[in-house]
Amino acid sequence: MKTKALSISKEGIREASDILRSGGLVAFPTETVYGLGADATNDSAVAKIFAAKARPTFNPLIVHVASLAAAGEIVELSGNARVLAEAFWPGALTLVAPLKPGSPISKLVTAGGELCAVRVPDHPVGHALLTEVGKPIAAPSANPSGRISPTTPEHVLAGLDGRIDAVIDGEQCQVGLESTIVGLLPEPTLLRAGGIPAEAIEACLGTKLATLTATDNPIAPGQLASHYAPSGDIRIDADTANDDEYMIGFGSIDGDVNLSPSGDLTEAAANLFSFLHAADATGKKIAVAPIPDTGLGRAINDRLIRAAAPRV
Repeated sequence: MKTKALSISKEGIREASDILRSGGLVAFPTETVYGLGADATNDSAVAKIFAAKARPTFNPLIVHVASLAAAGEIVELSGNARVLAEAFWPGALTLVAPLKPGSPISKLVTAGGELCAVRVPDHPVGHALLTEVGKPIAAPSANPSGRISPTTPEHVLAGLDGRIDAVIDGEQCQVGLESTIVGLLPEPTLLRAGGIPAEAIEACLGTKLATLTATDNPIAPGQLASHYAPSGDIRIDADTANDDEYMIGFGSIDGDVNLSPSGDLTEAAANLFSFLHAADATGKKIAVAPIPDTGLGRAINDRLIRAAAPRV
């Protein structure tokens, strides 16, 4: 298979839509990272995602839709779920809620469960594609399973060239971290830290979020203990680099690159995966400076801890 590069023109979006409707795979930009899309109602199309990424089938996928109304046709959005959807969609928040009876979503998407992860992305290209397709699109990050997430089309092709039908060139993603995932279980529960700080969600709900730890039996993406990993070893909370390490700095701790010399966590989040890709390309081990564990720093640290975990 030759992976085709598509433009963000109307013609490119239309061709991408045709590929998805015919059961193919298209990588497309969102505000968080590039997603690998397939028709979420088509079993064989969804199966291609797992094959292309070498992703374990017990790890569920996120369904992307163009509007809150479209999400409401898939899952039950009431109470706290609707409060959060109305506050943060479109945006970097995924909600895990019960499937509606008769939902057309493939059982492969939910790993056979009765809960489904869904979100409305906030990206003009992603939104245009979802609107053109008119179907729910399952889309995990467009990279080999467990590896560094892609924030540019070049990252996508480095990992999946020849395994997918096409990639839309939407340049670099702005947020640079995957969406925050909240489960309505029914207690609002943080399942993955991400592009919207947990503090903002708690302020919206007026209550603290419960939390779940890493698991080998995930109910949402991004819960595996080892994830987002480069090829080599990674060491976190490092003040300096060893001779065999590539140093990723932050704030006053400098390195070969610096996530944000000014200590801006939004800038650091946007740079994280791109810098990990660059570091990985050197073939060296990687050292990363300490990151404050507040706001977006919580999501950055989540990714780094999983990237540094023993490989599964």
